[in-house]
Amino acid sequence: MTECERIKNLSVPKGKIDVVLDTDTFNEIDDQFAVAYLLKSKDKLNTKAIYAAPFFNPKSNSPKDGMEKSYAEILNLLSIMNEKVPVFKGSEKYLDDETLPVISPAAQDLAKRANDYSPKNPLYVVAIGAITNIASAILLNPLVAENTVVVWLGGHAHHYHDTYEFNMFQDIAAARCVMQSGVPFIQLPCRGVVSSFYVTSLELEYYFKGKNTLSDYLVNITIKEMEERKMLSKVLWDVTAVAYLLNDNDCFMNSYSIPLTLPTYDYHYSVINTAHRMQYVYNIKRDELFRDLVKKLTK
Repeated sequence: MTECERIKNLSVPKGKIDVVLDTDTFNEIDDQFAVAYLLKSKDKLNTKAIYAAPFFNPKSNSPKDGMEKSYAEILNLLSIMNEKVPVFKGSEKYLDDETLPVISPAAQDLAKRANDYSPKNPLYVVAIGAITNIASAILLNPLVAENTVVVWLGGHAHHYHDTYEFNMFQDIAAARCVMQSGVPFIQLPCRGVVSSFYVTSLELEYYFKGKNTLSDYLVNITIKEMEERKMLSKVLWDVTAVAYLLNDNDCFMNSYSIPLTLPTYDYHYSVINTAHRMQYVYNIKRDELFRDLVKKLTK
């Protein structure tokens, strides 16, 4: 890949594109919104596969259990939407280091699938969980870094006091592996940027409730989680990663090119000025994106 091709692939794509989604769907309710938003954006986004990502928190007994629960929730959501998309189980653990892949059906599928693309016609990878599956695919087949573009929700804003963010701290080795591979990489940071894309229970009930089976499901699981966690609002983090691919004329967010900025193992960032550049989203246009989300999910 030439540097010109890399820079071009960091920008919002033109025309209809092929996409795969990597998601820890059972972790939080925003994944379900992101999956639905992706599948409801068929005019531009052609979903080729969905990968279940590992996660480990009070909702799971292990990274493997989190991945298995995410796999089941992906199938559940596809059933609700009456959609058929290939779904693959992902990693059962995180990377041991930055050089050894975790073999899984998801990693193997991406490693194989990337061979059908090129820097001039890349496959877009939207990752909204720990990025283990994507790192493993790159380690299995370096052409993944040549023939794909990775859009990742992970880490915090670069001005934030640390990078101790769930998608990042679960597998820092994977994040570093992907970012150093040379793949065109777009980062949507959580705290300080994407955290502005939140919704309240009143908005959910007003805009989504009673519109269709999907919207009712999303309202119910979101309000249930908000009540359990005593939240007045809920950030729909993962929707923004899908929205980057729909961001024509900066309609949903703003971004710029920066030097490669890697997470370190002590939860900070390190700027690598001698490496390739990456794209950094620094602002979300909350109302514009929320309006499009409502329009598509309540059809």
